[in-house]
Amino acid sequence: MSDPIKLSSPATKEFWEIPVLFEDEHLLAINKPPGVLTSPDRVDADRPNLMKLLHSGIAEGKPWAKQRGLSYLANAHRLDFDASGVILLAKTKAALISLANQFGCERPVTIFLAIIPGTPPYPKWEVDAPLGPFPGRPGQFRVDPKEGKRARTEFEVREQFRGNTLVQCRPFTSRMHQVRVHLKHWGLAICGDRLYGGRPLMLSDLKDKYILKPGKTERPLISTPALHAEELTVLHPATGAELKITAPWPKDFTVAIKNLRRHAPGIG
Repeated sequence: MSDPIKLSSPATKEFWEIPVLFEDEHLLAINKPPGVLTSPDRVDADRPNLMKLLHSGIAEGKPWAKQRGLSYLANAHRLDFDASGVILLAKTKAALISLANQFGCERPVTIFLAIIPGTPPYPKWEVDAPLGPFPGRPGQFRVDPKEGKRARTEFEVREQFRGNTLVQCRPFTSRMHQVRVHLKHWGLAICGDRLYGGRPLMLSDLKDKYILKPGKTERPLISTPALHAEELTVLHPATGAELKITAPWPKDFTVAIKNLRRHAPGIG
């Protein structure tokens, strides 16, 4: 596996060491951490974003860019600011066109995992509901049957716990906040997703006889929405062979699942 890509934002004094999941002469796949935009924000163009930082690194000849001989890097898809997981980047325009066509053909390319409260009514279900901006709430979306854009997601229970569920999400389209809004539409807002009313995942809700040390404040097991792009599958732009890329879970996601399995295991 290639060395990680090190990015920093002088404006916000943030630093990211981003793992590389796959790389060849055509493609570069990375594991995006939560809390960083993929591309420029429509409301605030000055917010740090992954593509701008990568392009700056290439222009400045950063070590990670020089050792790869990078002169071009483009994204055919994106992840939400709060989501982590696989992002696949093209090193050539031909690769970008191929990826863009695959992401636009309404077949599930990325598999997300989400931790949601409660128990879904079915082990497997589908939401086919158009999405559009939420009037008066910048950066928020809603199901909009009249003016929304087509959006379809397939959901399946991966693991059931007492009071929470790990769900596999397969979006067939690539709308902003699609997985989050489709789950919210079913009354299953993702744990920690404050934008859509998701409650925090707290250890005190899982562990019997939980005791908080004096003077301490309990923090959620996951500080961001519990949403991770675990797997991405495409046809390689040059060879046509199926390429499957998997992103390890973030540390807090792993800790949350470990605590759910230990303190709130499912029945049976």
